[in-house]
Amino acid sequence: MLHSVGVTTKRAFVLSGGASEGAVQVGMLKALTEAGVEPDLIVGSSVGAINGAVIAGAPGKVGVSRLEEIWRGIRRADVFPLTPIVGFLGFIGRRDHLVANHALRRLISANVAFPRLEEFPTPLAVMTTDLVTGRDIPLTSGPSVTALLASAAIPGVFPPVAVDGRPLVDGGVGNNTPVSHAVDMGADEVYVLPAGHVCDREEAPDTAIGTLLRSLTIMLGTRLAIAIQRYEKQVRLKVVPPPCPSDVSPIDFSQTDTLIDAGYETARTWLTSEPPVTGQAHLAAPAQRAPQ
Repeated sequence: MLHSVGVTTKRAFVLSGGASEGAVQVGMLKALTEAGVEPDLIVGSSVGAINGAVIAGAPGKVGVSRLEEIWRGIRRADVFPLTPIVGFLGFIGRRDHLVANHALRRLISANVAFPRLEEFPTPLAVMTTDLVTGRDIPLTSGPSVTALLASAAIPGVFPPVAVDGRPLVDGGVGNNTPVSHAVDMGADEVYVLPAGHVCDREEAPDTAIGTLLRSLTIMLGTRLAIAIQRYEKQVRLKVVPPPCPSDVSPIDFSQTDTLIDAGYETARTWLTSEPPVTGQAHLAAPAQRAPQ
């Protein structure tokens, strides 16, 4: 851990959701690890929870290398296996989702090292949202695959996941960048790693799922700014500035290499800046486009 001499700091990594744009977090994590910045606890929503689970299970360079290997092998069918029948049944109201979650379950099961959340070497909180009450529910114990599947259950796209009798959906709905829960868990230094980022696109998404995810990204970007404003004076809050993947659809996994590399270069530049960008400063700066 990279802590000041004589000072005990509890550092949290907070990883947001963003579907395929979660690949940028791989590059961010790689740069942070190379700089000796590692978490004492991890809080994640949606794809950020899945990324967080991999590095929580294997801290340091081992976990980041494993995460990079996983991402570079993912294809859309591994997450969004679009089938006309399921989609049609969801459209006409015969089902509560458009995409079955069996492929995502297989992907998570194959890459999560510990069967229960409380067993991870680095404490992990997986954010979910109660579909009935609307409350954000952090899960820190229980079956890890079920928790992660719930955290990534984009409403209307994937089916809700029952946990203790509650229908849970994507953690990003209730709290996409859960800085508050990191603070509640005792963190006094918080690194926020955004995935989906509101920036200019050359054109609108051309699919229903892409449009939904883009709309959520816009909404959640506003909530991130509010969270930063609320907590930047309570803790040492550092927001790793994301690159701007302007032309990458949230369901397009063919640009993973580009997103990882862009996340790495942006984070490395930020880490070597004097002083590093913190708080809301990066939100006011022009978004950086991913290299083409």
